[in-house]
Amino acid sequence: MRKDFGSKPWFYPMPVLVIGTYGADGKPDAMTAAWGGLYGADMVELCLSAGHKTYGNIKERGAFTVSFADRAHLREADYLGLVSAHDEPDKLGKAGLTAVKSAFVDAPVIAELPVALECELAKFTDDGNVIGRVVNVSADESVLAPDGKPEMGKIAPISYDGVRNEYFVMGEKVGSAFHDGAGLK
Repeated sequence: MRKDFGSKPWFYPMPVLVIGTYGADGKPDAMTAAWGGLYGADMVELCLSAGHKTYGNIKERGAFTVSFADRAHLREADYLGLVSAHDEPDKLGKAGLTAVKSAFVDAPVIAELPVALECELAKFTDDGNVIGRVVNVSADESVLAPDGKPEMGKIAPISYDGVRNEYFVMGEKVGSAFHDGAGLK
């Protein structure tokens, strides 16, 4: 038996994303957002309200980074989502996080978060969502597998459960894509 809940914004898994920007004054800022994802092979989409300082920064500077919050920095990522940069201009410092200038876009990479998508603004959609083109993906060597690519288990990204307002860690391999279902053909 199934239970119906009506129309809800429940989506699993929902990645916990940390969006890095520079303000008009050049000061680094970051916010946590859970409503975002891929928008094509080389693009991301973020659902941010226009009232966020980050939204204005993206509009002003034309660039942003998207880092994946991880198990090791759950508290810091949650803090970046709780506090507005309008109220606390040094959110990154208070969270104990370090901004490093991207070599590819006019936005900061958060040094402590192991994987970042470095994006240039492509457009704002009619409903205000931010679309960015990924120009580089950077990953800390500590999360690379022997083949030189990022490994989910080493990254330990967290996901957000919007039903219960809880975080979960991801990373357990349970199968191989484009392989395990082949026997059903």
